[in-house]
Amino acid sequence: MIGIAYALIAVIILILVPWVGVQGLGLTYLFGVIIPYAAMAIFFFGFLQRLVKWSRIPNPFKIPTTGGQQKSLNWIRQSKLDNPSSTSQVIGRVLSEVFLFRSLFRNLSPRVGTGGSGVTYASAKWLWVFAILFHYAMFTTLFRHLRFFTNPVPFPVRFVEGIDGWLEVGIPQVMVSGLVLLCAISLLLARRLVIPRLRYISLMNDFFPLFLLIAIATTGVLMRYIVGIDVPSVKQLIMGLVSFRPVMIDGIGQLFYIHIFLVSTLLAYFPFSKMMHSLGIFFSPTRALANNNRAVHHENPWNYPVKFHTYGAFEAEFRDKMTEAGIPLDDTLATSTGKE
Repeated sequence: MIGIAYALIAVIILILVPWVGVQGLGLTYLFGVIIPYAAMAIFFFGFLQRLVKWSRIPNPFKIPTTGGQQKSLNWIRQSKLDNPSSTSQVIGRVLSEVFLFRSLFRNLSPRVGTGGSGVTYASAKWLWVFAILFHYAMFTTLFRHLRFFTNPVPFPVRFVEGIDGWLEVGIPQVMVSGLVLLCAISLLLARRLVIPRLRYISLMNDFFPLFLLIAIATTGVLMRYIVGIDVPSVKQLIMGLVSFRPVMIDGIGQLFYIHIFLVSTLLAYFPFSKMMHSLGIFFSPTRALANNNRAVHHENPWNYPVKFHTYGAFEAEFRDKMTEAGIPLDDTLATSTGKE
């Protein structure tokens, strides 16, 4: 519970910092220009550093996770996604993980029975549903925000925005992805709070991103549907950041600066958090390697030249002591070395 409290307090402080800075001290340039630029720099170099580090780590063994029939005789049906043997099958497996969360869909939840019935396993499709809703709602929301970074707004962004607002309810129009995102994050947080064994192993760095995302989604919903902001002024500010000609616009509102500060915090935190699994899946040896050890020799990249001490050299070095101790000797080695 300490991790939950620390994470919640940290997010509350992050909300208060721009509120005090903008409302009390008038530091709009700091929170509107300098901090977003710093966050993007940290995100870019942190992401690149992780990418280079993972790409340089050798795989001494092929250790793909297997859950089906390996490639064998032609009349035995192979499980191509659960036990891939070629590059194309590995690509299919990785893409199914990235876009469909296939392994999470097949995940089973263990339960300890009562009365000595042992451990049983049940389907956990609800977790897969929450994860799918969260990630696709997050992607849709981020993609829609490209309208603030482009002028004119590209057709794909307008198309997705039109689909996202299919309810056609309210003014401004209700965007389904934002509400689904907030609900999905809340459900994932509730999962960590309600399930005892999951709460026991959860740390601050498990709760902090969830609280931070909830705060970002909440401020976004407040700006769009309740408080309201000057959208043209916000776009002018963001376009100035994108073009590296920052300009400060008056009257945007402090809620926007709280929102952009939280987003900047998330960007700076992202490369050093567990959220980097979005990139790590492509470097995971359990997912991104083919199980073809019997067909293709896998060279250990950690191998280095070794000076071997053969048995012949060992016997030649210790022959006298071995003879004295009565240890049998290899006659062929004695003949080849000229010793009797």
